[in-house]
Amino acid sequence: MLAIKHGIWRVSGSDVRLVKNVTLDLEIELEEIIQSNPAVLDDNWLIIGRQVLTEFNTYIDLLAIDNSGSIIIIELKKHKTSREVVAQGLDYASWVKGLSASQISVIYESYIAKYPQYQHSLEDAYYNKFKVKLEEENINHSHQIVIVAAELDSSTERIVEYLSDSLIPINVIFFTVFEEDSTKYISRAWMIDPQETLDNASNVVKDKEPWNGEYYVSFGDGTNRSWSDALTYGFISGGGGEWYSRTLNQLSIGDRVWANIPSVGYVGVGTVTDTAKKADEVFFPQDGVEQTIYQLSSKANYFKEFLHDDDRAEFIVKVNWIQALPASAAVSEIGFFGNQNTVCKPRASKWVHTINRLKGIWHIQ
Repeated sequence: MLAIKHGIWRVSGSDVRLVKNVTLDLEIELEEIIQSNPAVLDDNWLIIGRQVLTEFNTYIDLLAIDNSGSIIIIELKKHKTSREVVAQGLDYASWVKGLSASQISVIYESYIAKYPQYQHSLEDAYYNKFKVKLEEENINHSHQIVIVAAELDSSTERIVEYLSDSLIPINVIFFTVFEEDSTKYISRAWMIDPQETLDNASNVVKDKEPWNGEYYVSFGDGTNRSWSDALTYGFISGGGGEWYSRTLNQLSIGDRVWANIPSVGYVGVGTVTDTAKKADEVFFPQDGVEQTIYQLSSKANYFKEFLHDDDRAEFIVKVNWIQALPASAAVSEIGFFGNQNTVCKPRASKWVHTINRLKGIWHIQ
């Protein structure tokens, strides 16, 4: 269990002082803070609704969407008991699960009507935030439940852990507030690794199948990375933010990956030969000399400006390609699986169809 008691110390030379822990009407203020800056929870969330009325005549505190189209139910503990807020989150999820893309759009329209400072269409707001187009088929393909609380009782924590272990995409964010010289500081901690919740969310699909042991890779070909380089030197990569790079850590040596360039098509299948490392720590042999992608490539920048920022740096996984094609020869068909996660373990029937179809096209056993 993650420890949730936080302390902050101010250090000035030999003067070390504990910053005072304060009590405030956190849930009321926190809703405002999260709405104006959802990065306090996750930098890859866009708020799309506040006090959203459900068909059960209840209100979801905040609703968000991430850059894969997953819907996040954000429920603040407020004056409810711990068990009540967890039960309410599950109840809301049962409603959110059935929302169509058009219903999500209506929720956002109601949101911007109430809060005119966010006057953009959902598509425009999504693109402005994530720099990718919002595809209708990706909207609400999965959902997550996030409880925001200062504390939970131990029994409720066990319930949340049990639900998460049972692949229910639920998590808790604990907040502690400190104050010094009239300035307040908020400390945040996840109860469960958010990557686990993201993985569980990817399992919440209507046509779920057992995972076939093969990984999907979304390769963003463009100014930040080049598929031509990946094809030549044998790798996949992701960066520009922790959300894009952390899923690469799922891969182990020997895993099989299928690479897709979004809006272009599938371009390769290969076997992982090394774990994820920062791009400047990965070397490729060229003319008898080991060189990094920064020395080899003139086609993309690989977020070189973030070399010293572990959260936003580019990370590379070496791959031995079994079959790989230039982007101009990519394979794309109606019904193929797609996802904006850099790496995921699909359990949709579309994935099974996609893999079987590609194996036939590329003559792979």
